Amino acid sequence: MNAARESDFAYQAVYRYLTQLIDEPGATSDFRLPSLRQLAERLGVSISTIQYAYALLEKEGRVYSVAKSGYFARAATAIKPPDQGSDLLETVYVNARYSGMRVLSADDPAAVQPLDGPLLMLERELMRQYPRQPQVLAQPCGELELRTLLAARYTSSPTHCWHAEDVYIGADTRSVLEILIAVLELRHATVVVESPCDWVILRLLQSADVRIIELPLQPGGVIDPEQLAWMLETEPVRLVLLSSQLNMPNGSLAPQENLEVVAGLLRRQGIWVLENDSYSELRDDGERRPLRELLDPDRLLVFSTFEKVIGVEAPYGFVLARQWRDHLQRHFLLRSFRLSPIRQRAIARLYATGRVDQHLPVLKRLLKERRTQLIELLREGLGDALHFDEPQGGATIWAKSSRRVAMGAVFQRLLKQHVLIAPGELFSTQGMHAQHMRLSAIGSSGPELAGVVDLLGDALRLAPGD
Repeated sequence: MNAARESDFAYQAVYRYLTQLIDEPGATSDFRLPSLRQLAERLGVSISTIQYAYALLEKEGRVYSVAKSGYFARAATAIKPPDQGSDLLETVYVNARYSGMRVLSADDPAAVQPLDGPLLMLERELMRQYPRQPQVLAQPCGELELRTLLAARYTSSPTHCWHAEDVYIGADTRSVLEILIAVLELRHATVVVESPCDWVILRLLQSADVRIIELPLQPGGVIDPEQLAWMLETEPVRLVLLSSQLNMPNGSLAPQENLEVVAGLLRRQGIWVLENDSYSELRDDGERRPLRELLDPDRLLVFSTFEKVIGVEAPYGFVLARQWRDHLQRHFLLRSFRLSPIRQRAIARLYATGRVDQHLPVLKRLLKERRTQLIELLREGLGDALHFDEPQGGATIWAKSSRRVAMGAVFQRLLKQHVLIAPGELFSTQGMHAQHMRLSAIGSSGPELAGVVDLLGDALRLAPGD
């Protein structure tokens, strides 16, 4: 056992020595590295240890071998990613759009099977059907046809019913949430959010100087009602933000009985609830009763987007709210969203004709196949190095390192190898989830995905302890 630890330490030390050689400034072209024998003598280790360190670097694409000539380092300029900046989220955003990056963190479920073809076909048909329409009154809150359809789709009973005037459609989820922050006067107010939480939501709340209290989800997506009750009793909470059913990035579905207990608590406290319904249609199981049907509809707002199911051609976000009608209409009017009326009608027709409902089982099956493939590769290549619960839907896996590591070092190492993960710290404002990462197989498959998983395993093994 001691010999094994010494061997592990030796190859890691050799690896670090070689990376420093490779990263030395000034190299503008590929250059030759010391031979196996030279390094073994210089560092006082075996040739096999040197060979293993070189093999790791070769797999990462940082060195290459030439028959009868030895190993050569690729110049740093050849593999340097784009300007990263000092902000972690900015770094993730910039590099996700870098052409040479293998993204192992994408949360774009519709990308595996988008509905852009049928959507654009319907749009062309509508344009032929309504050529050169006379100027009509602007509908700042969205096209009536689409708002009517959404109201009907979200209505489940005479009590939990919605009408077109309760629905507001914006350019995207971000702009809709910005309006909600303004209408609900959340600046400097206290908001409870489930954690982990989507980083877009967290950043928007932070930018508005909202005081965020994070409610960590328990295993299986369970919400601790006692902890929530304590927060509501001891803090001036203005709003609670929870998932409707499927929490992402956790990929968990809270048990129905847990939702009922939490909903009862929220009803008794009379707290405003903002329900995130962006991922509900991507859950694996059948029908479940969403959180909103357990709450007081007059103290409830629901937001979602079409993009997760239809794709990037339908980026619009929307919100349902019975109250605040005058304020919401005024803010949507002031925003003056210039949304395509034809595109909105085409989206409405996709739903009305049943095309979306036919598409959902196919999309969910493909997403589950991608997740299963990634999970098998992670278990095969990393063993016990990562822990994760089987996701109950969506495109991503919420994984935790089994040993405490400096996740920033893992992130930076992978970035140099043109692999992008989403560190868990992005999904918290209070330092939670430092040992987590969000992974997905949306951007890679087959042998390429296996190679990326190997690099992830190496990065975790070589990372210093936290």
